[in-house]
Amino acid sequence: MLDATNPAAEGGADANQAGALSRYTVLDLTRVRSGPTCVRQLADWGAKVIKIEMPEGLDQGDPMGGPRNGPDFQNLHRNKRGLTLNLKSAEGVAILKKLAAGADVVVENFRPDVKDRLGIGYKDLAEVNPRLVYASISGFGQDGPYAGRPGFDQIAQGMGGLMSITGLPGQGPVRVGIPIADLCAGIFAAQGILVALLEREVSGKGQWVQTSLLQAQAFMLDFQAARWLQAGEVPKQAGNNHPTSIPTGVFKTRDGHINIAATGNAIWKRFAAAVNAPEWLEDPRFKDAGARSANRDALNALIDAKIAERTSEEWVTALNEAGVPAGPIYSIDQMFDDPQVKHLGIAATLDDGTKSQTYVAQPIALSRTPSRIVSHPPAVGEHSAEVLRDAGYSEDEIAGLKSRQVI
Repeated sequence: MLDATNPAAEGGADANQAGALSRYTVLDLTRVRSGPTCVRQLADWGAKVIKIEMPEGLDQGDPMGGPRNGPDFQNLHRNKRGLTLNLKSAEGVAILKKLAAGADVVVENFRPDVKDRLGIGYKDLAEVNPRLVYASISGFGQDGPYAGRPGFDQIAQGMGGLMSITGLPGQGPVRVGIPIADLCAGIFAAQGILVALLEREVSGKGQWVQTSLLQAQAFMLDFQAARWLQAGEVPKQAGNNHPTSIPTGVFKTRDGHINIAATGNAIWKRFAAAVNAPEWLEDPRFKDAGARSANRDALNALIDAKIAERTSEEWVTALNEAGVPAGPIYSIDQMFDDPQVKHLGIAATLDDGTKSQTYVAQPIALSRTPSRIVSHPPAVGEHSAEVLRDAGYSEDEIAGLKSRQVI
């Protein structure tokens, strides 16, 4: 586990102010998961993020992100300052527009009609700042026949085709174990924002970045989608077997299960030698990839019998030494205890003297400007006065806004 406050390892809070994105200010209007995922990608590289929420005591709707002090919310909202702002009031909208005039990015994932009804849509904010990059994440897109529908990850998994190819053959639709449509939509939105910021350096103009859970999920089908678009094949459930690269799958050992990927003729030959089954190479049923695919069940039965003879650890070691990709199948706690996972620093602990908490760190390494976790998620409105002072509001004005529940 990396210590996120160790200057040698992570650079500390001061270093984050000089992070790769430290010159950008981001107004975060997001909630739930897809939007916060997007903003986290920016915040972890030093963008100055202001998380905007409704003032306490006013209707905030269903945040659907779990308890504020729960692991999900905490992991999504680090590295931000917190501002409360009543966007249902004219004064609140005026403050947002003033902040937007000096910001670089706004990110929102309301239903498409909400931002326009509030008067904070792309056109509204671009009028006060033509250089603004405005990112919108929705369930189904900003327009079209489904634009008004509420978006939810599992709905996108189903409509995006993923549930039809996940699970055992004949099992019926199965969702994957993570909110992959939400997560990917957020990551794609962050990518779009970075592209727009790069383009702005040439044109001097901002633009509207849009993505949706449905688009993200369809894109993530990747080769499975291409099988239909280019070859007319409708992929089906294949369970733990790879749908096209055979043999690749889960095999039972003496004490558990492992993954083996023995595809391609070169690896196939190494695999047959490693499990002491040279006769497989002479068997016409397995002579090439097409034959192995046609005779998948027979081949898997033979592999099962071989793999059951030894333990998971013995096979993983032997197969990797033979140049055959193989690995254990971990529970989450076992994964974080793996020495390679620890070496990669995917778990990072921040101890700021008031709280010590471990987060899921970024999976991308930059040699000069790495991502850093420098602050825990803010309390509701924790930095409201600070943010407004930075924007030019006086103490009396801030007190008045608070008394009127604008902040």
